Amino acid sequence: METLQDWLPKLTSVMTESRVLGAVIILVVALIAAKVVDVFIDRVVLAFAARSKFHLDDTIIRLFHKPVWSSVILMGALSAVRWVSPRPPFDFLLVAVLKTFLLIVWSLALNALFRKIAEDLIGAWRLAGRQGVEVIRLGGNMAGILVLAGAAFLFLSFWDINITPLLASAGIVGIAIALAARETLSNFFGGVSVFLDHPFRTGDFIILDSGERGEVVDIGMRSTRILTRDDVQISIPNSIMANTKVINESAPEPRFRVRIKLGVSYGTDVDKLEDLLIELARAGIAIPFPQRDVHIRT
Repeated sequence: METLQDWLPKLTSVMTESRVLGAVIILVVALIAAKVVDVFIDRVVLAFAARSKFHLDDTIIRLFHKPVWSSVILMGALSAVRWVSPRPPFDFLLVAVLKTFLLIVWSLALNALFRKIAEDLIGAWRLAGRQGVEVIRLGGNMAGILVLAGAAFLFLSFWDINITPLLASAGIVGIAIALAARETLSNFFGGVSVFLDHPFRTGDFIILDSGERGEVVDIGMRSTRILTRDDVQISIPNSIMANTKVINESAPEPRFRVRIKLGVSYGTDVDKLEDLLIELARAGIAIPFPQRDVHIRT
C-alpha cells in the first residue's frame, strides 16, 4: 500500500503532462480490469450458479459474460478518449462510435436473453401439454422489437439526431396501421383471450352457437381450426371464438351423453335393451334404429 501511495502521485503527474500517455495508461488499466472480471465470472460466478437449482441463471451469466468484460474495455476506451480531449469533430465522433458499439453489445445480449427465455418456456409448456405457445413466442418477438426500438432511440440520441419528427410520423403511421388492420388486431386479441381463458384445448369437441361442431385441431393467433365429423376443416376467426357461446363437450370430462332415436316393439324389456345398447356402444358398433329416445352414457 505504501508503494502504491508513492506511485499514484507520480502516475497522476505523468498522465497530466502527457495526455496521450495518460490515455494509454487508462486503456491498459481497462484491459487488466476486463481480464479480472472475465476470470471472476468464469471461475467464481459460474461456480456459484452451477450449485443453484434455478437452471436459467447459468444461461443468463453466459449471455452476459462477454458483454460485461467488453463493456469494461469500451468504458475504458471512452474514458481514454475523454482524457485526451481531441479536437472537434473527432471528440464527438469517437465518443459516439464507442457508445454505439456499447449499445450494439448490450442490445444483442438482451435480445438473446429474451429469445432464450421464450424458448425455455415454450419447451416447458409443450412438455406439460399446455396451450399458448404462440403467445410466448409472440411475447419474445415483441420484447426483441422493444429492445430494437430502444436501441434505435439511444443510437439517434448518441449522434444528436432530432427524433421529434420521427415520433410524430410514427404516431401517424401507427394510427393508419391500426385502422387498416382492425380485423387482424381483433383476431389477435381474441386469440390472446382464448389462450388466457382456456375455454377449450386442442383435441376437445366443441359446438358453436352458430351451429358449427367438431374437434379442435389447432389454435392459432388469427384463427381456430376445427375438424367436423365429415372430415371437413373449418377455420373460424378468433374474434368470433372470443365473443360467441362455445359448448365444450369434452370438458370437464371427456365422456358425454349422446341421444339416439331407435324403435322397438311393444313389450320390449327396456332394462335389457339398455344393457344391450351400452354393450354395443362400448364395442363401437353403430345402431341404425330411429324412433325412441334412449340415453346412453359412453
